[in-house]
Amino acid sequence: MSTLMRCCDVEELWDEIRDNACERTAAVHVHLRDCAPCRETFRQNDQLLTRLSGLGVVEPPADLRHRVLLHVRIACTSLKQIDSLTRLHSPIGPLFVAFCGQRITFSAIDRGECFEEITKRMEQRLRHSAQPSEPPSWVQAAIDRFFKTFVIDLDLLDISELSQFDRAALTQAARIPPGEVRSYGWIAQQIGRPQAARAVGRAMARNPLAPFFPCHRVVDSSGSLHQYFYGLELKARILELEGYPAKSG
Repeated sequence: MSTLMRCCDVEELWDEIRDNACERTAAVHVHLRDCAPCRETFRQNDQLLTRLSGLGVVEPPADLRHRVLLHVRIACTSLKQIDSLTRLHSPIGPLFVAFCGQRITFSAIDRGECFEEITKRMEQRLRHSAQPSEPPSWVQAAIDRFFKTFVIDLDLLDISELSQFDRAALTQAARIPPGEVRSYGWIAQQIGRPQAARAVGRAMARNPLAPFFPCHRVVDSSGSLHQYFYGLELKARILELEGYPAKSG
């Protein structure tokens, strides 16, 4: 076998040489001796590897997944996600429900809005577009199950587009048992942000998956229902369906 090697052959063997697993090491060294560009590249790569090996281990940030998703979304702005949007009946009136794959991405209680208005709200909150669709059986089953038990399978809900804080606040709200309420301050304490009760309130107001992430179970520190995007009467009604004797005042 000829000992002559091309530059591209040497480049393919860098890692094997460093791991002492290259059967052609002698031929590579002959090439490096005679090829100044490859010799310089090898020197730079070797210095870089030495510096990298001296770096300590750094734990990834808790929100790394969210950051990666954010960068992917920014890089793929021309590939805007298009969800399917359908309208379903429920004990509290018609619901608009959007889904993508096997997860619900958006829901809205119908207040007489047209399809275009709901789509606009989706795009403002999630930067998703939507197209009308018939509901698959699993979406209808999830809605029916929620209004029987008032418990939702969180694996069916997708809030990956939200900020880390909003995701934490909504997930904590989902831990409030049906028929019970907690305060904005309680949620702030539970997620490690005790001074952020107002921010929790804003996260509840922007909830893109009401009533499934149950922001209706969150009240102010006095026990007053305080606010609800769809009106206090509906907030009280949902709570009463769950077994909590709420009053809109």
